[in-house]
Parts: sequence; structure tokens; C-alpha cells
Amino acid sequence: MKLAYTMAPGRGDTDLILSKLAKMLAARGLRCCGTVQINSERPDAGPCDMDVQVLPDGPILRISQDLGNASRGCRLDPAALETSVGLVSASMVQGADLLIVNKFGKHEAEGRGFRTMIAEALSNGIPVLVGLNILNLSAFEKFSEGMAVSVAPDCGKLEDWVLDNVATTFEAS
Repeated sequence: MKLAYTMAPGRGDTDLILSKLAKMLAARGLRCCGTVQINSERPDAGPCDMDVQVLPDGPILRISQDLGNASRGCRLDPAALETSVGLVSASMVQGADLLIVNKFGKHEAEGRGFRTMIAEALSNGIPVLVGLNILNLSAFEKFSEGMAVSVAPDCGKLEDWVLDNVATTFEAS
């Protein structure tokens, strides 16, 4: 199974790494589908706004809701997440060398979000790279049945994993 995940220790670091990696891979000519997350600090010192860019050149969608500064609940906008899933699904039909999912989060852990798309990509031989946080590691390990590999949160190491796993895709083309 061509499934890997990465986890960076700092808040938002995984997002930055995956975004940079997607640009590096696109510059190499790889067809990356999926999403990368863009966090924007807010001037009111509230939690950051969360947006995703649909790869390779799709729109940027706001996936966070403004619930107010005192809110402690999940700020994810489920409708916006599902919109991004639909856009990625449409772009994958045109062909992909790699699926990048910015985060295997609570929705994926519960069977929604990008979960089905991850399984479909893998069944079609498309490598998948997922961002992960420690809160969802157990759910991801259960989903992947222990077959996913952990790759250090380093663009060079991640690029090596991708190139090792898309090589068979290129040979088949």
C-alpha cells in the first residue's frame, strides 16, 4: 500500500511543509491532487482562519467558521470540507500521480471527509500522503490497518517517499 503520513510538532507546521512539498512536486511535473491548508492569523488575536487550496490549481476555500473568541468547539465548516472533497474528486478524474490530504482529522476518523477518497486513490494505485496530528493517530492507524508508513516532516524526505512511490506509476504510463 502506498500510504504515508507526516506529523510536524509545531502548530501549523505540517500545513507549511505539505504546501511547500506540493509546489516542489508540481515543479517536477507531477500531477498532485488533494488539498493543502493555509492558515491566516487574525488581527483580533482569535484563532487563525483555515483555508484549503484544492490542488493542483483549484480554488482556495475557507474551511473554518468564526464561532467567536470564547468558543472552544471545533471550528471546521463541514459543508466547506465536503465541497473541497467534491472538487478534489473531480480533479482526480483527470489523472493524478499523488493524492495529498492536508489532514486526516476528526471527520475522516468518523468516516467522512477525505476518507473514501483516500481508499479510492489507493485502490487505483495512486500514492497518498496525509498530514496527521497526534489526536487522530490512533484512528488513522485503525483506518490504515497499520500499513501506512511514517515519513519525517522534512520536504526532502517526503519528496523521496513520493518519488519512490510514483515511479511505478510513471513506468506504467
